[in-house]
Amino acid sequence: MYSFSPKLKSTSIILLVVGLVLFGIGFFMNKGISTEKIEQMMEAVHASGHNAPTHSSEMVGPQDHAAHLEHAELQIHNQPLAAIHFVAVFFFGVSCAVLFFYCIQHAAHAGWPIIITRVMEAIASYIPYGGAILIILMLLNIFHQGHLFHWMDPDLTDPNSAHFDVILFEKKRFLNIPFYAIRTFIYVLGASFFAWKLKAQSKKVDDTKSDKVEYQMLYRWAVGYIAFFGFASAAWAWDWLMSIDPHWYSTMYIWYSMVSCLSSGIAVIILLSVYLKKNGFLPQFNDNHLHDLGVFLFATSMLWTYTWFAQFMLYWYANVPEEVNYFFGRFQHYGTTFLPMLIVNFLLPLLVLVSSSIKRNYKVVTTMAVVVILGHLLDYFNMVMPGTVGPYWKTPEVFLLVVGAVLFVAGLFMFTVLSALTKLKLIPTGNPFLHESEIYEYPF
Repeated sequence: MYSFSPKLKSTSIILLVVGLVLFGIGFFMNKGISTEKIEQMMEAVHASGHNAPTHSSEMVGPQDHAAHLEHAELQIHNQPLAAIHFVAVFFFGVSCAVLFFYCIQHAAHAGWPIIITRVMEAIASYIPYGGAILIILMLLNIFHQGHLFHWMDPDLTDPNSAHFDVILFEKKRFLNIPFYAIRTFIYVLGASFFAWKLKAQSKKVDDTKSDKVEYQMLYRWAVGYIAFFGFASAAWAWDWLMSIDPHWYSTMYIWYSMVSCLSSGIAVIILLSVYLKKNGFLPQFNDNHLHDLGVFLFATSMLWTYTWFAQFMLYWYANVPEEVNYFFGRFQHYGTTFLPMLIVNFLLPLLVLVSSSIKRNYKVVTTMAVVVILGHLLDYFNMVMPGTVGPYWKTPEVFLLVVGAVLFVAGLFMFTVLSALTKLKLIPTGNPFLHESEIYEYPF
């Protein structure tokens, strides 16, 4: 059994508290920004010559000074909610993607990963907690305590309003507040149910050992979650990310955002497995298991690059103003974060992990796992912040809000996962493929 060390528990709690304090400071700094200050910030952005819109709402409705100032006020006061939103969606997606990876292994009757079964189940234990944060954020948005989702403004779908937006009017059947709330509950409650059910069924397999019926039920529930995840991960990418800029859409976006979480999820599995190995809790984990996880980390990093480039190339080549604006605004206002993320998410994994032998090096693979997680966290930053905060992100309060949100959610994630691990038997002795996993050896 794993024992949650007091030092590590204290570390997770400190991250929680420090993150909350930093976020709180950033929040009050944001609320203290006056209209006069916002007007100065807006004029500074316009004077810089970088006038590319970061959001479709900037191209609809009145285009006078008062309208621009109102939009700038909304963007600046979006900073706290946007900071916690991108971090919350990312970590929820990572835990759901880990459960997806877990279910794929069971559906394929794969033997090699049985040793890390409990690691994946522990990571999936974060799902209901991360989902609770997203439900709170959803409630804040639908009650108009935040303006992350432009389409929630009723004036935009009112034909008699000066702000009437015909595109959003046509999308009203899907993008409406009651249906959005219902979908959010389906994603969170559905994923939480599968996380609980799969853990409970896995425990039954351990308890009954040779009972093939219980293992067959685990297989069936795993297939069920794969189907659920295939629908839900696509739909929550539309709802929580792509609908931030509701004029723009991409058929690649759902795969792009999901693979980002999948790659990060494999990186988390690597970090937790190696931690357990190095502290004597999981001695059965060896170089061969690490190698295969390294292969998946490399493969998902290359798949992410393919989806990113395919999405970017098609839109940039077509040069349709309404569509290419999504990227052009990021080039102008997020140049220091948008393209440079390709270095950590593509170039480094390609150069470091392409070698088969290097995937057996614990220090190198764990370092790359940290790099990949930070890189995809930056990716989610680039998905959310341009459409919500716009060009007003290079400020002290945004720095405090983002760092605070990351520390808070990371601390909660660490505390939840490691606490769940203490309640699990690390070796799934009832699994019929356990012996295959223990003697597994990669042939090359």
